[in-house]
Amino acid sequence: MERTMEQGSMVAGLGLIVLHIDGCRSLKEKRAVVKAMIARLRNAFNASVAEVGLNDLHRSAHIGIALVGNDVSVVNARMDQMFNAADQMGQGRVIDTQMEIFTI
Repeated sequence: MERTMEQGSMVAGLGLIVLHIDGCRSLKEKRAVVKAMIARLRNAFNASVAEVGLNDLHRSAHIGIALVGNDVSVVNARMDQMFNAADQMGQGRVIDTQMEIFTI
């Protein structure tokens, strides 16, 4: 049975933030910055957020985001808002973002 948006399909958005942390001299400093950013994004957007890569480099991080909803435009807009919020936090420099949206 084929579903349409009106029949209750699910939309999943996956995002990746590539972060560069200037002046960071240790993994301990990096983890404090990344942990704070993750907590702020989780709380502000009620999304799943985690460090997903570059764990052993002290000046770079990959932060993954997952959102679920029932409207593509809402999930897309929310993901853009999260990317902008991460950039505006001043915790590090967002050097790249990627996003994929899936409808099931």
